[in-house]
Amino acid sequence: MAIKDQPQPPRSRQIGNILLLISGIFLLANLFLPNLFSPSIPRVPYSLFIDQVQDGKVARVSVGQDEIRYQLKPDPEQPGQVLVLQTSPIFDLELPKKLEEKGVEFAAAPPPKNGWFTSLLGWVIPPLIFVAIWQFFISRGGGGPQGALSIGKSKAKVYVEGESAKITFADVAGVEEAKTELVEIVDFLKNPGRFRQIGARIPKGVLLVGPPGTGKTLLAKAVAGEAGVPFFSISGSEFVELFVGVGSARVRDLFEQAKKQAPCIVFIDELDAIGKSRSSGGFYGGNDEREQTLNQLLTEMDGFAAGDATVIVLAATNRPESLDPALLRPGRFDRQVLVDRPDLSGRQEILNIHAQKVKLGPDVDLKAIATRTPGFAGADLANLVNEAALLAARNRRDAVAQQDFNEAIERVVAGLEKKSRVLNDKEKKIVAYHEVGHALVGFLMPGSGKVEKISIVPRGMAALGYTLKLPTEDRFLMDEAELRGEIATLLGGRAAEEIVFGSITTGASNDLQRATDLAERMVTSYGMSKVLGPLAYDKNQQSFLGNADMMNPRRMVSDETAQAIDREVKDIVESAHQQALHILKENRDLLETISMKLLDTEVIEGENLHELLGKVKSVDRALSMPSID
Repeated sequence: MAIKDQPQPPRSRQIGNILLLISGIFLLANLFLPNLFSPSIPRVPYSLFIDQVQDGKVARVSVGQDEIRYQLKPDPEQPGQVLVLQTSPIFDLELPKKLEEKGVEFAAAPPPKNGWFTSLLGWVIPPLIFVAIWQFFISRGGGGPQGALSIGKSKAKVYVEGESAKITFADVAGVEEAKTELVEIVDFLKNPGRFRQIGARIPKGVLLVGPPGTGKTLLAKAVAGEAGVPFFSISGSEFVELFVGVGSARVRDLFEQAKKQAPCIVFIDELDAIGKSRSSGGFYGGNDEREQTLNQLLTEMDGFAAGDATVIVLAATNRPESLDPALLRPGRFDRQVLVDRPDLSGRQEILNIHAQKVKLGPDVDLKAIATRTPGFAGADLANLVNEAALLAARNRRDAVAQQDFNEAIERVVAGLEKKSRVLNDKEKKIVAYHEVGHALVGFLMPGSGKVEKISIVPRGMAALGYTLKLPTEDRFLMDEAELRGEIATLLGGRAAEEIVFGSITTGASNDLQRATDLAERMVTSYGMSKVLGPLAYDKNQQSFLGNADMMNPRRMVSDETAQAIDREVKDIVESAHQQALHILKENRDLLETISMKLLDTEVIEGENLHELLGKVKSVDRALSMPSID
């Protein structure tokens, strides 16, 4: 598909050019015509003028601000000739006295007389210049040289079949369920008669919802590519302008163009920019620009003038909970298609597509990479492949190796390695025991995670070291024992510092934050509290971009209930802390051994790490330790 230029209305641009031309002609006439028709008067030096006054040759003088004109007395030899000269004035207070002494008639120069032509210029030129400047800025604000009328024109890009590379469902992977939902739309666009024959009505609008980077825009282009119809693409923010009414005019123009090229697809990205709920957006009625734009969109999608044109609206958003209910009712956006993060097989398919663009080494295992990247969206995986290719090129390799992908994963998860951040011996020792504490506790905790690497090389913004624990499979549910084990793993670093150094540092601040948040969710969201029971105390208004109600995430609860929640959270965290301390005390020798080796090598991973962790003493009593009352 290729971008097709919109038809440009040249009339308004021609009007602006004509006005500019007229203004230029009048301006040039005002500058040059008076000088062209005025008589030429010789100019002489001021000193010659004074000498002629002293010699009594001057008959009369007209003193002006910019010039002095004077007339000489007639020459006796040529009595009919009158000679007028001019000179530049000089600040001379004695000039009137000199003229009086010689009997010269003098007066001030009369003000200039403006003729009808000059008066006409004074009335015509300023409005013409103003209109020309207004025309220029309106044409720029309306999206280029389309003239003043283009301010209400749609800015949608039109992709037409057959003019460039076509995107199909084969170019989209990891969203098989979403593609299955959209196949019906493609069938209707290709064979609408088969559906209309039995009275079926295809959905007018399909809303693609999902986290950022999951391929919603690419999926919409694939629908247009499969159907072979024109594809109008526009962002929701492009409808909203400073002037009230411009957004609704652009919506009307967009649908008018779409109806002329029907059957076609209109894709609106970031629909929440214009489709926010009117009850929560703070505007009711009036002349609000966003509300007028939303009302026009509602009318176009399901109005009296809908007609029989086959125009299907696809829209994408990350915040479906913020959309106005009128948009989501049947007859407008009939369907909501979830475009979620891919599972293991989906990630492998996405990696296969993006890996075709780079040269892979024989040791690259895309399935292993897909296993190590849970939660990665399509855009994240594309970035991962590109990062690995950049690392391979930086290391002067001919192909991308598996170690390049491993390093790229760590760079995305933990941040860029900062070898320039040098720790002193004491800090390095504390970080080593801290990270080994995480690894030892995490090795014994239930769950599918597997400790793959321990490093004391700083990464990212603040991480002085890190323990990399990667899952062996995709998990969608976690039980209470696994959540408690996760909290114990987070507190393993702090517990190691307490055991070895007898004190604690600021290095566990992020671990404490994550452990406390997880414990609070166990109590308020998952109902994992015997004291409070199976109740949810948070509002649970989660969106793909995070919590939609960050100001007050909890429900209204009594003081006694709030205190009980705090006590339960503290008990869970403290129980996990004691669990981590117990495991590390039972494996104190192994804690020392691995820490000393880590101080020497800075990184332990792979088979060496698995061999060392295989010596950990299993502490069954710690794993089943009850909560502290």
